Amino acid sequence: MFAPDDYDYELPLEQIAQQPPAERRAARMLVLLEGLVHAGIADLPSQLAALERRPLVVLNDSKVVPARVHARRDEGRTFELLICDPAPLEPGAIVRAWVRGAKKLHLDDRLCFGQVELAYRGRDEVDTRACQFELLRGDLLEALDAGGELPLPPYVARPSGPTASDRERYQTVFARDRGSVAAPTAGLHIDAALLASLDHAFVTLHVGPGTFLPMDVEDVREHRVGPERFAISEASASAIAAARAEGRPILAVGTTVTRTLESVAAAHGGTIVPGVGSTELVIGPEHRFACVDMLLTNFHLPRSSLLMLVCSLAGRERVLAGYREAVRAGYRFYSFGDCMLVDRRDPTRSS
Repeated sequence: MFAPDDYDYELPLEQIAQQPPAERRAARMLVLLEGLVHAGIADLPSQLAALERRPLVVLNDSKVVPARVHARRDEGRTFELLICDPAPLEPGAIVRAWVRGAKKLHLDDRLCFGQVELAYRGRDEVDTRACQFELLRGDLLEALDAGGELPLPPYVARPSGPTASDRERYQTVFARDRGSVAAPTAGLHIDAALLASLDHAFVTLHVGPGTFLPMDVEDVREHRVGPERFAISEASASAIAAARAEGRPILAVGTTVTRTLESVAAAHGGTIVPGVGSTELVIGPEHRFACVDMLLTNFHLPRSSLLMLVCSLAGRERVLAGYREAVRAGYRFYSFGDCMLVDRRDPTRSS
């Protein structure tokens, strides 16, 4: 059995970043390759240039939607909804949402926000945390853009709600395709100039609220995060194939890119093919990586599936030792915090 306690560490509360750095490229970067080096994200190009082969950097271009809304029922009661998978939908489509106060909902209750009207259809059969609503009228994305609230993570304190600055900084500079309820945070550090210096390609994975869920299971292999939509273009699939044919490493910027590439590789014999789909992949200690060789990632919550993914790629003891050093050295943690660069370790090698 693999327990959540295997991915635990101590973090002083004051090291949870409540604000992003003044500039994106001001973030610190803990480099955990052959040794351990304290650097900054601005040093990423030189760190990669020092490798035997130049990596292809793959980023997630999903855009965060202001997906938290307050919807009113006919008689006046208000419910807070977090739309799980914001997307362009036609009337009659099912909208999934996490609802504060869901026990007060009754079948066929109608909720409204902006020009959108939803009818409650019951609990989701797959994700029991979510409720299902039928979209009766309105443009969901338009209403969210007009009146929704940015769904900042629960550990970012905003007593008066997200600010205009949050709307800019909790979004990558290359965000394009609307659909996420959480930012692919490793990409938040990369500004336009840094991006231009990297040989890169994009994939899309729309991050769902399951990314925030703790692993409340005895065996981490039972943890679930819910389905998330992804897309890989022909150009990106070709760029990845060409890099791999040349023996160049694939560097995933963030756990979302890692899950996307590993999902597609697992379904196609190790090959990355273009297309769209959905993944519920949770990468744990028994996963054998088929595509991703390196990872740029933020520092994640204790006992989380994201920390487990990093440990599965780079070695649990090695990563947790890096975390202890990051705590000692005063790094900033979580979504608005600093980052680390790691490479894949074969399970037969020392961790």
